[in-house]
Amino acid sequence: MREKGVRLISVPFWLGGGRAGVEYGPEDMMSAGLGRQIRNLGIRLDGDYEVCCPREGKLDPGSPRIKYLPEIKEMSGLVGEQVYRAVSAKTFPIVLGGDHSVAIGTLAGLTGHYNRLGVIWFDAHGDLNTEATTPSGNIHGMVLAVAMGFSRFKLTDIPGAGTLINKKNVVIIGTRDLDPGEKELIRSQGIACYSMHDIDKHGIAKVLEEAVAIASDGTDGVHLSFDMDCLDPLEASGVGTPVPGGLSYREAHFAMELLAETGKITSMDLVEVNPMLDHDKKTTRLAVELTASLLGKKIV
Repeated sequence: MREKGVRLISVPFWLGGGRAGVEYGPEDMMSAGLGRQIRNLGIRLDGDYEVCCPREGKLDPGSPRIKYLPEIKEMSGLVGEQVYRAVSAKTFPIVLGGDHSVAIGTLAGLTGHYNRLGVIWFDAHGDLNTEATTPSGNIHGMVLAVAMGFSRFKLTDIPGAGTLINKKNVVIIGTRDLDPGEKELIRSQGIACYSMHDIDKHGIAKVLEEAVAIASDGTDGVHLSFDMDCLDPLEASGVGTPVPGGLSYREAHFAMELLAETGKITSMDLVEVNPMLDHDKKTTRLAVELTASLLGKKIV
């Protein structure tokens, strides 16, 4: 990490979740000292970019099952270009959202560079709905289905994207709110999914050990996508779609510390910080702290 440097890419986008506020997440994390934390770790900060993405959208009455698709495609192309430039420059890109739909752009840019990408996905939700199963039409709940090609809208629809993500190298961690269609897809496709029940039963260390093995098996890069709603709302209330019963403060930090020790994570996105719902910037500060842990910050 210290040799590569880190490039921050801010994506102030909210249309994928349909709930305003997350577009202020990147600015809030930066103002909370994310850049300073990175430099204090002795890591070179190789740029801080903001993607000029759509801030407003118009619902298409001809596509009632999926919202703001043209705007999300536009945003994804812009994000993908910045991410591709970052990895091509041999830096570690950290994409700051915004709602979780920004990860479509992140994955598009990464697959343009890596031949086979593994993905570790921390989220209270599965993000595996399709146009046929989504109850809301919000694309932030469809990102993994898009990435693996289970929906009509596919990752490869984004200019510059490489191949679809192989389901064998995808791991979802922290789930506790799955829609029926997502459960069926997980079972039928054999997607690795560690719910909070699994974490309670086996512990976060065992789950991370297995997750890293799955995501890194035959891959040339491993992306970490971290939705702050994977945490319990008592720890992180300022998120787009909070769900009780999530990761504790120490479980989340320990997970990031373990991932740092492996040296296998090659990129990250951090999403769904909603300052409008936060209390005393607690969620924002925690997001910054978790990023520092992933980058190698230690207690001693």
